[in-house]
Amino acid sequence: MSGASAYWYYRPADPDRQQLLAALARALREAASGQLEGVLEAVPGYTALYVEYDPQALPLAALQQWVNDWQPQEQAARSAVRIPVVYDGEDLPEVAQRAGLSVQQAIDLHTSATYHVRALGFVAGFPFMETTPPPLQAPRRASPRPKVSAHSLAVAGAQTGIYPVEAPGGWNLLGHTLVALYDPHAPQPFLLEPGDQVQFLPTEGEVPPALSPLSLLPDSPRLPVLQVQRPGLQDLVMDGGRVGSAHHGLVRSGVQDAQAAAIAAQLLGNPPHSALLEMPLKGPTLRVLSTATLACTGGLVAVVNGQEQLPYSSFEVQSGDVLSFRPGRGRIGYLALCGGLETVPFLGSSSSDLKAGLGRPLQAGDLLGAQSEHKRLARQFVPYWVTAPLRTVPLRLLPLAADSRIDPVDLAALCARPYTLRDLDRMAARLSGEALAGGEIRSEASPVGTVQIPPSGEPMILLQDKGTMGGYRTPARVHPADLPRLAQSLPGSKVQFIAALAE
Repeated sequence: MSGASAYWYYRPADPDRQQLLAALARALREAASGQLEGVLEAVPGYTALYVEYDPQALPLAALQQWVNDWQPQEQAARSAVRIPVVYDGEDLPEVAQRAGLSVQQAIDLHTSATYHVRALGFVAGFPFMETTPPPLQAPRRASPRPKVSAHSLAVAGAQTGIYPVEAPGGWNLLGHTLVALYDPHAPQPFLLEPGDQVQFLPTEGEVPPALSPLSLLPDSPRLPVLQVQRPGLQDLVMDGGRVGSAHHGLVRSGVQDAQAAAIAAQLLGNPPHSALLEMPLKGPTLRVLSTATLACTGGLVAVVNGQEQLPYSSFEVQSGDVLSFRPGRGRIGYLALCGGLETVPFLGSSSSDLKAGLGRPLQAGDLLGAQSEHKRLARQFVPYWVTAPLRTVPLRLLPLAADSRIDPVDLAALCARPYTLRDLDRMAARLSGEALAGGEIRSEASPVGTVQIPPSGEPMILLQDKGTMGGYRTPARVHPADLPRLAQSLPGSKVQFIAALAE
């Protein structure tokens, strides 16, 4: 990837063409290694195809021309995927009663249909399938459940879906599948993909156990450097993110402050996007096992044997040293090892994704090793904005897609006054202030940094662990260069949207 990403939505008006979006997305991904080098993501939705691409490698006009010229190839019909289901869902009696059916009649009706997988999203491997027979089309629950068990089969409106992992959800629960739709330990982690046909088979049997996390750290690193004595709040292995997997429903993940992480790599001479630790608010306490050069950047300050190190610096540690951290200017710190952190990547990335069972927070006793052995002289580089913090964080607004613009009414409303950062996590930054025109749309993908406005009218900014599909209004996105400042801001901070002159 040679530069910043750009985004484009292909929105065919022809319903027949909309039915082909999954096949078109697959063709785009296949062409990305040849004639369309530069395509990074191609994620189908119900009525639009979301494409992320590198504009330095692939001009928008060339991408649009390829898509407009694309014609589906004749292929042999694929057999429907048959999924056994125990119809034991707690909402099944209510759904049946609403339809004027007995429970058995509702089961028979649900299993009589063949379902078309329109998209995967929300969580890893979650299929959005149409069409649920009309009598069973129950609306979402008024109050979503905080936890829906893994393998739950559910309906909402015309859609049928399956929760591959435990997650909050407001769909109506009909039962449980007896096969896992997503298992990162399996050679083929995903059972379904957009475009598949699905049939459900009523049966009896044992529901599979919940997903067990996949470790992204080796049990016995080749070059052990650090051991966790006491974990922090949620210390996670991260890198540049998992690119090319959004069509599976996997989030991009990756570091929240890309600038701080890049500086850590540069201070040590590591390759860009090397794996490192992301540490929110306080960080762990680590025992040093061997002489090494480390770098600490971002919102935490490293402390070696009680002595503070310079912010945004690399430094040498010796066997027996104790490394801890104290708060600095921001929420998130990064710790990098010279030579890179040794990891076990999944689908090309070592970034943790807790909802998808990829990695876990550090625990006492964990060993951290270097990918390769070399040393680097101590260096320091502090970005200007860290030394001169701003009272109000400016966030430049860009159009969501390369061929669109921000509606002037939305732009004026967003920029009219500052907002207060109510809270933020890896999924989103939630703002308080003047309510805007919110609402729902047909679910589709969107980039990191998207400003989303739900019916409540209070905007949120989608961050690295956002769902791959969303169903709320998205009038604009935040300039990617401004996201590090947002990630380092504390709740209660003020943010001010402004119109970007250029990306």
